[in-house]
Amino acid sequence: MGPVPNHPAEPDDDLDSYVGLDARTAEERARTRGWSTVRTLPPGAIITMEYLRGRIDFEVDDGTVKRCWRG
Repeated sequence: MGPVPNHPAEPDDDLDSYVGLDARTAEERARTRGWSTVRTLPPGAIITMEYLRGRIDFEVDDGTVKRCWRG
């Protein structure tokens, strides 16, 4: 049996705190809080549903974060 992967913990972050921020500020904040990948998406974007540890997703409309989720 192979070794169990030792994944780093995700940031302990309040995702609701990003809603209402402009996209650039939200991305900068996410990176300083330890998110390794920040993905910005338009409303209704078609995306794959695989979970990527350390990723934070922002739905951005008219330059403002409307929704936020992990992975």
